[in-house]
Amino acid sequence: MRRHFVVAYLVASLIGLFSSNLAAQVVPNSLSQGGSEAALREKKNDWTVGIVGGLFTGTYMRLAAEMASALDDGDNLRVLPIVSFGAGSNLDDLLYLHGVDLAITQSDVFEYFRTVRKTPHLEHRVQYIIRLPISELHILARDNVHSLEDLRGKKVNFGPPGTGASLTGTIVFQRLGINVQQVMIDQPSALEKLRSGEIDAIARVLPKPVDFFSKIPPNSGLHLVNIPFTKTFEDYYTLGEFTKKDYPSLLDGKDSIDTIAVPAVLAVYNWSKDSDRYNRVQRFVQYLFNRWDTFQHAPYHPKWRDVNLAATVPGWTRFSAAQDMLQQVEARQQQKQKTAFQTFVKQQGAVPANAAERDALFREFLQWQASGTH
Repeated sequence: MRRHFVVAYLVASLIGLFSSNLAAQVVPNSLSQGGSEAALREKKNDWTVGIVGGLFTGTYMRLAAEMASALDDGDNLRVLPIVSFGAGSNLDDLLYLHGVDLAITQSDVFEYFRTVRKTPHLEHRVQYIIRLPISELHILARDNVHSLEDLRGKKVNFGPPGTGASLTGTIVFQRLGINVQQVMIDQPSALEKLRSGEIDAIARVLPKPVDFFSKIPPNSGLHLVNIPFTKTFEDYYTLGEFTKKDYPSLLDGKDSIDTIAVPAVLAVYNWSKDSDRYNRVQRFVQYLFNRWDTFQHAPYHPKWRDVNLAATVPGWTRFSAAQDMLQQVEARQQQKQKTAFQTFVKQQGAVPANAAERDALFREFLQWQASGTH
């Protein structure tokens, strides 16, 4: 009898423990909320924006995913990062794909759509929020290739159509008058073909450093090709550089080599101000600027620290909501600096008697700020 009592007690205790664990499990509000189908559908879509990033393994896709993580606010704002074919196709998606409000693309892609494809009213339909870090053109080749000229008539993989390299790489070779045999396959497959000698080089356009290249071991028989920057490229592009710190095993023992770089852009569809979609994107912009400090620290990509919110993109128009937020940020920074200067003046114990003394003291203040000793 006593044995049965002990067993019953143990069973009851286990049931109680199991029940308490169940009670401790909290169901997310987004799953526990009820309501009609129509109401739930409307709530899910009210403050959701879609952003096309790029290839799953690319830096652009990581930036898009990090924006989704940092800016998420439940039903108040949800950002859906979308895997795509790359910077070229992203602008296409921004123009024509349902559910896409934002895209990470490149400035030369915009110029291509404007001047070659002649997309109607492009400047009005597509604007930008911020300029993102530059993306470097990587040309990975076998050791017998010492310059781009050595690739004349050779097979070069530009990645699937729609990637940044499929556009930027094509423009670069065309402008240099170097005809190559274009290959358009996925880059992992292309790397295997490069190693086996079936193709001669790979072109990719991504912000450095890229794991795809960093993971190539020493003595692989592969290296990055130096690309001199000339006036031929100064309309869309800027000078880039690879160092031993970026790719220690791919520079043929050199400390650094040159390359061509293209500015990346967080582009936005210019919805009408009286539209629901404009309101969503406006909220996205507000969250992005107000939470900007979040992106400046690990685990977020270090490239975020290279972004200057005030940087402009030649030939592009900044989205009105972004311009408004930029002015607010600049006003806050000015007020913060003004307050800091007033504190600095008090610490000096001397009030400037005239404008010249005040200017001199302000220069001292800027030096003090830059020194990081405060």
